[in-house]
Amino acid sequence: MPPSSSAFNFFDGTDTMCIHFQKDADDIVTLTIDMPGRSMNVLNDELTGPFAQAIAAIDADKSIKGIIITSGKKEFLAGADIDKLYQITEPQQAFNLAQEFKSMLRRLERCGRPVVAALNGTALGGGLELALACHHRIALNNPKAKFGLPEVKLGLLPGGGGTQRLARLIGIQPALPLLLEGKELRAEQAKQQGILHELATDRDEMMAKAKAWCLANPQAVQPWDDKKFRWPGGDSKSPANAQLWSIAPSMASAKTFGNYPAATNIMSCVFEGGIVDFDTACEVESRYFANGALSQEAKNMIGTMWFQLNAINKGKSRPQGVPKSTVNKVGILGAGMMGAGIAYVSAKAGIDVVLLDVNVEHAEKGKAYSAGLLDKAIKRGRETTEGKQALLARIATTANVEDLAGCDLVIEAVFEDRQIKADMTKKTEAVLAADAVFASNTSTLPITGLAQASVRPANFIGLHFFSPVDKMPLVEIIVGEKTSQETLARGFDYVQQIRKTPIVVNDARGFYTSRVFGTYVMEGLKLLMDGQHPRAIEMAGLQAGMPVGPLALHDEVSLSLSWHIMEQTRKDFEAEGKPLVAHPAAAGLRKMVCELDRPGKKTGKGFYDYPQGQPKQLWAGLRDAFPLAERQLPQKDLIERLMFVQANEAAKCFEEHVVLTVADANIGSIFGWGFAPFQGGALQYINAYGVDHFVRRAKDLAERFGEYFAPADILVKMAQEGKRFE
Repeated sequence: MPPSSSAFNFFDGTDTMCIHFQKDADDIVTLTIDMPGRSMNVLNDELTGPFAQAIAAIDADKSIKGIIITSGKKEFLAGADIDKLYQITEPQQAFNLAQEFKSMLRRLERCGRPVVAALNGTALGGGLELALACHHRIALNNPKAKFGLPEVKLGLLPGGGGTQRLARLIGIQPALPLLLEGKELRAEQAKQQGILHELATDRDEMMAKAKAWCLANPQAVQPWDDKKFRWPGGDSKSPANAQLWSIAPSMASAKTFGNYPAATNIMSCVFEGGIVDFDTACEVESRYFANGALSQEAKNMIGTMWFQLNAINKGKSRPQGVPKSTVNKVGILGAGMMGAGIAYVSAKAGIDVVLLDVNVEHAEKGKAYSAGLLDKAIKRGRETTEGKQALLARIATTANVEDLAGCDLVIEAVFEDRQIKADMTKKTEAVLAADAVFASNTSTLPITGLAQASVRPANFIGLHFFSPVDKMPLVEIIVGEKTSQETLARGFDYVQQIRKTPIVVNDARGFYTSRVFGTYVMEGLKLLMDGQHPRAIEMAGLQAGMPVGPLALHDEVSLSLSWHIMEQTRKDFEAEGKPLVAHPAAAGLRKMVCELDRPGKKTGKGFYDYPQGQPKQLWAGLRDAFPLAERQLPQKDLIERLMFVQANEAAKCFEEHVVLTVADANIGSIFGWGFAPFQGGALQYINAYGVDHFVRRAKDLAERFGEYFAPADILVKMAQEGKRFE
């Protein structure tokens, strides 16, 4: 029989163009998934309908001896249609959705012919679940391709049998971390884990290996469908896993504080699936999937981490009509921690870097930071010696401002001092082209004021990075009064070029992230001043979903820095003849820094002591400095004081047009200072709490603990009108 090729339309006369069918002379069928009008294949009704029909047609054609499933796109297959899932309101709908997908996959893996997944690129979520339903998996050894089940990052769990197939394939203990953390593996890592069977260097080799495997394994059966199947490492009842199940739930609870029900659901799926047959286990998974899909946590996380993040990445906050730009050469003023980090991420993105400091030795020290990161990457197999040398070659060090000539962009990352920044601005602009962009990495000083030292204020912008730059995903772009739309667009493009997420804010003291973040750490201090136990305060922060308690975090960022900023603000207001209302915790901050000489972690003494080589511990002197109140507040009050003060300030920033979109506010809060991800961001926290309920509770907190808890005017108005943040 000669090879035949067509869109898969022979079963009903309708040309869907989603799946292309090719049958070769050896009766091996290749199904190529290629959804029209999309850059990536997605599991939705447009695909699953034709795919199910394709399986039925293959099932009916006994001449077919094997099936290869691959993609016509750059990547193999993304996950499920999040839009459809987000709109589901009934548990039965979610359960049916999962069961229908599973039914299709079960029919595929039990069709009586060998099925090979030829993975030409990334396979995540439902894409990997489809691959796991194939008898054999071969992938291109592409370092950019990712394989994993990341559903937990959206408050979900794999609903296509992923929790059951993965655990049966590689064992319960290796599978749990992948499921609970949503790890995304490179091809070599996935092969080492036993998720992939083979790797190929190019598509031709991959397809040849896939066909050879089909011909060599005509009676292929999934391990869990084999009567002789034994769980790798034992099932849930085995002694080998008894210790795991005795401690895993408590460990997860200690880490998540019950804020992420998806984690509990995943463990339940794996445990219960490990004591029943495969098909029953899949039904168990569908029920837990439905439970998670309708949870408030999933709705929060999907709304923000999927829809809003995608909108930002697609340029929602970028000025329209300005041509896309690329930075070829960037100058960085200051080779300290921030400057060194910016140099690294820029060079990693292929940009030539000029790293300038007061002398070459200091600049070289900043370059050495990149070398250190690259050495760690080499040890972990994520980088090569050749790659390290190529990246370092892109970073030139200097103490000569003249060497900045030819830079498209210069980023100033020197000490938070207006005069120093002004001097650097003037010296640098003198050697730059007229259209070059000058950016300040300041975290608090208003950009409009800094731009007064510039002869080209339209080209002046703020690019606020977060430390450590190589790990933190966000850059806050600050628009000054005279910043042009073209400059904003170029700043936005650069942030995306270095693979960071940009949010755009208008100029204001503290901008958005620093302003709202400050409320969290200062409220921790205010609680301490109110006589609340420091351990209870720290635990409240963790229970609220913050990554670190407010006192420990204040130590990390430095109490002395907070005091410096507060004093700078006071002086600025005095110079401008404006009244300044002191922060409720200002006296406590002054006491810690100026009277007790405990400026933070850098000096080994803040709210905590930091004994060398030992874990940090709360400073015993806190009891004398801030005596305990006779009445300790309920933990709910501590938690809500910490959360309300942040959410309310975020609402004020939105009201004042400091932050321009709900998406920027929510993503900025999560990526910028770690606002509880399961809440979906600072403004989504208010939505989920209920705007009217939030307003009432804020008024209650204001009466009991201070007027600064009074709800923002915009919230009062929204509550009256029955509105929410959209």
